[in-house]
Amino acid sequence: MYEYAIAWEWLSFAARWLHVITAVAWIGSSFYFIALDLGLVKRPHLPVGAYGEEWQVHGGGFYHIQKYLVAPAQMPEHLTWFKWESYATWMSGFLMLCIVYYGGADLFLIDHSLLELQPWQAIGLSLASLALGWLIYDQLCKSPIGENTWGLMAILYVVLIAMAWGYTQIFTGRAAFLHLGAFTATIMSANVFMIIIPNQKIVVADLIAGRTPDPKYGRIAKQRSLHNNYLTLPVIFFMLSNHYPLAFGTQFNWIIAALVFLMGVTIRHWFNTTHARKGKPTWTWLVTVLIFILIMWLSTVPKVLTGEKTVSLSPLQQRFASDVHFGQAKDIVQGRCGMCHAAEPAWEGIRFAPKQVKFETDADIASHAREIYIQAGRSHAMPPGNVSGITSEERKLLVAWYESAASSAGAKK
Repeated sequence: MYEYAIAWEWLSFAARWLHVITAVAWIGSSFYFIALDLGLVKRPHLPVGAYGEEWQVHGGGFYHIQKYLVAPAQMPEHLTWFKWESYATWMSGFLMLCIVYYGGADLFLIDHSLLELQPWQAIGLSLASLALGWLIYDQLCKSPIGENTWGLMAILYVVLIAMAWGYTQIFTGRAAFLHLGAFTATIMSANVFMIIIPNQKIVVADLIAGRTPDPKYGRIAKQRSLHNNYLTLPVIFFMLSNHYPLAFGTQFNWIIAALVFLMGVTIRHWFNTTHARKGKPTWTWLVTVLIFILIMWLSTVPKVLTGEKTVSLSPLQQRFASDVHFGQAKDIVQGRCGMCHAAEPAWEGIRFAPKQVKFETDADIASHAREIYIQAGRSHAMPPGNVSGITSEERKLLVAWYESAASSAGAKK
């Protein structure tokens, strides 16, 4: 079972690497086309049906780009589709969700102080929420509300806040933020897969058949693309948040999530306005900074307003706490790691436990057995620079503890 932990760690790394690569491709192309679209200029000499053009310079050459709102008079010989970036990003992200949160549901997904769920129940709720999110959003877009783009976005914002609150009532704070990102990313990728690309294919088919394409397909795709534009930056924040517990490890985390969506709007408004050559609304950066300061305040104030929750251990975690090697492992962890990983760290310059991981009780240590094994046993990642002087023998004892308990757990299955 301990070999499984190492293989699973590398699989997680590979999936994360793939997800970052595909996300860079999707977000990069998306931002480029948004800037291009906003920067188009209408000129008298444009061909019939052309909406605008743009001259750009890059890589030592010049590019002359023209946009047709519906379609050109004739089908181009070569047509490049931008869709696989979106699909690959969602699929690699879902793979990561399966590896980290579904595979480690008992540790990373389920918060036993909120709801006592079985892994299959938590996974079912996760999957259902992603599907439900798209259905609600899509129906809103197709309803009369969808005729008002900005009114629709306001309602969507309310839905996102409601989901943020709902996730924090079911899952761990880390999983709640990750799911909010996945919820939003599912809407974005489904927009491409279910609306934007199919609409473009209808236009292409009409063009090939000699029919005049209906401009409504372009308008619908444009609206969905606009939503994706404003949702991208919050998704990136939520995907990165799992490395920063101050963002999600608070009872006000759902309010923080609501503010993150607002920051996405203010930042994108500056870029969109600038690319459209309508000025540079620098006030958006001031608003963004103020919102971020409010988020920072919310991340620490709950430590004064609320108490710590009591967390019960799962049967697997109980085996780690009762293993014959646990006493020695506990002494090593608290002696070599406890100066930082505590409610009140003793290490100078550290005010909060890194990643909010504490090793003050048996439950704390047992709950993070796998991380201790990977970070301080099998690798030398922790302590950083070995500042606390953990010895090779101590690392071997941590390995022996985890592998003994893991083997015992496997034998009892």
